[in-house]
Amino acid sequence: MKLQPKSKARTFWSLFLLLTALTVVLMYVSLTNGTFDISEADVVRTLLRYHPVADHDLVIFEFRLPRILLGALVGFGLGIAGAVLQGITRNSLADPGILGIHAAAGAFVVVFMFLTGGSIKAPGWISVMSMPMFGFIGGLVSIVLLYLFARNQGEFHPQQLILVGIALASGFGAVTLYVSLKMDPENFEMATVWLAGSINNANWRQILSTLPWLVLLTPVIWRRAAVLDLLQLHEVSVKGVGVAVGRERQILLLCCVGLVSACVSVSGSIGFVGLIAPHIARRLIGNTYKYIVPLCGLIGMLMVILADFVGKTVFAPSQLPVGIVISIIGVPYFIFLLFRNRSR
Repeated sequence: MKLQPKSKARTFWSLFLLLTALTVVLMYVSLTNGTFDISEADVVRTLLRYHPVADHDLVIFEFRLPRILLGALVGFGLGIAGAVLQGITRNSLADPGILGIHAAAGAFVVVFMFLTGGSIKAPGWISVMSMPMFGFIGGLVSIVLLYLFARNQGEFHPQQLILVGIALASGFGAVTLYVSLKMDPENFEMATVWLAGSINNANWRQILSTLPWLVLLTPVIWRRAAVLDLLQLHEVSVKGVGVAVGRERQILLLCCVGLVSACVSVSGSIGFVGLIAPHIARRLIGNTYKYIVPLCGLIGMLMVILADFVGKTVFAPSQLPVGIVISIIGVPYFIFLLFRNRSR
């Protein structure tokens, strides 16, 4: 039985509040647990600056809080990007990794590391935004190549886009491997950890470099939720209602490139968030993108924060990168989706 609009809105807000509450609780649990345990009272006193202790300040503000917040931002961006890409391609198996955007942004970031050692000396925001901009350029290159090879007689074919994206991901992955092998040992170690999808070394600078992309691009995507709903129809039907399909797809793809590139530049290649989050959101709320987009962001946040918490506590004193933890869950789920689509 389909939900009526008012009923669906109430369901959405209930889910939104529930997911937000779960995210806050998980953040708090992650903040109080780790190699160096801090009591709940000490955490509250430290955050409120009530008789702060230097050791607690160091653990919370330099290590744990940046890591938690960066994981939340990365999960939010990748979840929304996955929802949009699945809407554009009308393919439930699409995500930024499959389309090669991850690999392209990652390859350009590795080149940036190789040329600069991971940062450039420049004043203000130029230094902060340099790595995300390299990732964004890589994402744009992947989109240009996707458009060149996924168009047939001037028409955009979503299924062909998937095939071309897989080929591009392989090609950019080879470039990444080649450049990383040319690095000196210190930069190679940094690149290897980063490529595994890690937020272990998160800092406030990375948060500042990621936040503007999410703040600017998320509203653009959400305002086009109705367009994403229409894009699920046949191409001729969408054009028949007056939608400029090509222009809207380009805008949405550019927004996805910005989100994915900003996330990849600070966390490396964290896969499967953009694949799994939209599936969970659709099961919870249906196929209306006005509701799917924000829920995907919250689900992505939960996934990354939870995976990071598992990676740093279950395997302590060693720490498993968040990308590997999510892959342990994501690979079986991806295989399940393949078989389910095949059976249909």
